[in-house]
Amino acid sequence: MELPANNLRGPQDPVAASVVNGTTCDINTGLTVLIVGAGLGGLTAALGLRQQGHKVKIFESSRLATETGAAIHVAPNANGVLRKLGIKVENNGANTMDFNTIFSPTGAAHTTDLRPMAHLWQHKWYLAHRLSLHTQLREAATSIKGKGEPAELYTSSKVVRVDTKAATITLSSGEIFSGDVVLGADGVHSSTRQFITEAAKPFSSGKSAFRFLLEKNLALQDPETAKFEFKDGEFLLWFGIDRRVVVYPTANNTLLNFVCIHPEEESEATEDWGAAGSVDALVKIYDKFDPGIKKLLGKAHPETLRVWKLLDMKILDDWTADNFALLGDAAHPFLPHQGQGGAQAIEDAVSLAVMFPFGTRREDIPDLLKLYQTARKERADTIQQYTRLAGKDLQSGDPPFDMMQFTNYNFGHDEWDHSTQLLRKYMWSKQPSSYWRMPMVWGPMPGPRQDCFGRPREGSQQTFRTASIRFRTSRTMLQNLFPNDQFNFTSPGTNCFATFSCTTLDNMQWLGGTGYNHIGLYVHGVQYTKRTEEIVYGTYIPILFENLTDPIVSGREELGMPKLYSSIDISADTGSYHVKTGWQGVQWGSFSLDGLRAVSVDPNASAVFGKDNSGNVRDDGQFIYRYIPKIGRLNKGKAESEFPVFVPNQDDRHEGEPGTVKAQVERAWKATNTSFAIDGLDWKQLPTLHHIVSRLAEIPCYEVLEGKIIEGRGVPDVSMAIRLE
Repeated sequence: MELPANNLRGPQDPVAASVVNGTTCDINTGLTVLIVGAGLGGLTAALGLRQQGHKVKIFESSRLATETGAAIHVAPNANGVLRKLGIKVENNGANTMDFNTIFSPTGAAHTTDLRPMAHLWQHKWYLAHRLSLHTQLREAATSIKGKGEPAELYTSSKVVRVDTKAATITLSSGEIFSGDVVLGADGVHSSTRQFITEAAKPFSSGKSAFRFLLEKNLALQDPETAKFEFKDGEFLLWFGIDRRVVVYPTANNTLLNFVCIHPEEESEATEDWGAAGSVDALVKIYDKFDPGIKKLLGKAHPETLRVWKLLDMKILDDWTADNFALLGDAAHPFLPHQGQGGAQAIEDAVSLAVMFPFGTRREDIPDLLKLYQTARKERADTIQQYTRLAGKDLQSGDPPFDMMQFTNYNFGHDEWDHSTQLLRKYMWSKQPSSYWRMPMVWGPMPGPRQDCFGRPREGSQQTFRTASIRFRTSRTMLQNLFPNDQFNFTSPGTNCFATFSCTTLDNMQWLGGTGYNHIGLYVHGVQYTKRTEEIVYGTYIPILFENLTDPIVSGREELGMPKLYSSIDISADTGSYHVKTGWQGVQWGSFSLDGLRAVSVDPNASAVFGKDNSGNVRDDGQFIYRYIPKIGRLNKGKAESEFPVFVPNQDDRHEGEPGTVKAQVERAWKATNTSFAIDGLDWKQLPTLHHIVSRLAEIPCYEVLEGKIIEGRGVPDVSMAIRLE
């Protein structure tokens, strides 16, 4: 009778998953995100969350006719994450920062060429026009072009209330908008911060600042100011004891951006970022500086000169509440002394985008917002403190502040990568019982006992075909394969029983619907005496060969299985079944079952691979022995750990437990002629297996008792394996 092909394939059960930043979510829906504020941080968050597949609505209190401001540092830490969102500031006129020149008030200068150290950072340090960057972000967030649904921008929409639990906002008009998460990106004068804490209020730092833009050619045309040269990409800083002037180029080096920081009592500044300033007052404040710088300041255009108080705020204990979080200056207002305020708002926004991959569940939002705070708060607080140090007044005789002092910490960071890893660890922590194995830095390993989420596999549709040859052999020889004296045979006689069992597994979900072969030696009638003198009975497996790396690795590391690689080639024709084992083209084993005839399936027969079904010996499960060597040549022959492992038979487990599947035998055949032959060969032919195969070849076969094949559905995952002691 012809043996049928192994075609017991059931429906596949793939996990539909979105893969974002190396993390996975299995819910294919997006969130509705309400963002309060359309500054750099709010727009970056909108862009990132849009690209993650969420529906984003932005509410800006102003008409947003223009974004006030002048120029902004886009340092490597900000440039890198912006590029991951598709924003390249150099495309809109940003120029690199190449030189750092520090002047004393009287004009003495020291220049540092920054270009040789640029190789330290993956991304360039740009000086951008703030309006250009704002326009880039707004268009990328709201345009019909790009990944995801365009964000909706509502201008002249002042938010007066946030319900942090319900994730709703109320506008001054009384209109209410509902979402899944609310983000407060509404700046230092945040109206949303109060819904986390009412205690934190911005206060004056004691300094104010003028700001304005000036055409570079106007400075170069005047002999008194042309002496400063204004090289392309040059940052210039004039230091006084309690005041300073910062100048740097933007807009492809055609404009000079000025920030003039001074004691607040010397100007009529308010907390309004857009308040007009007086050119005469500006020049007077720097009356003791070099005449050239005073002449330069006097070129400010009165209609564009602005002055405002520099505000600070105590560090917040929390940035989040329920389904609401702050970002940017709403969470941590920055003074301008390091040029990191915008960068930190951008980093906040990117972190939030990473924390909310497509498919995020609404019930996880509060935890993910806390994770965002974990990712961002320490870093933002630290840079905030560095900025305060950078802005301190000099004492008489102090050297000018080195603006590069904190560069390594500021620039040596990628918030996308940092937040992604935190999110990975968070997702791993949601499955605390997941299997981990080498190499563990990549996270829990999918395998036969868990999927990519750490959930137990469902193996009821996986198929098996097992060919086994049970034979009578020598107890005195096989007992030499026991790892210690606690193993023994239950019978005192010199005869014992063993089985060579070869199984083909197929339709394995964890292998993408494919399968593999394994063949092992199963020694029956074995008992293990524990130190408590309790005796455990079962079948001992000294070796198991498999023809695929994945199950070898998972079985060795997760269970301690004695697995090694061998080729295992199976051929079947009318009434016969042949297994040939080998290594690199050299055959070492041959196992044949001929004269196969179909037999009825015994409903009480066990489908456990290698189990003794004769009824002559007690067989409660399978013994294996785990050995982990110590590291290093000085520890040769020493174990880091070694212990016996016991796998209870599937028949003895409680149905319904994770990983338990009842193997169902659907067809069976018996052979009238069964044989096997093993050749130990030599070390040249089997350089990694000779010591094992040669011992297998020594095992005598006094009598073949049975040759059979069973085929069915349902493959247990062996997850019930336990350490005996």
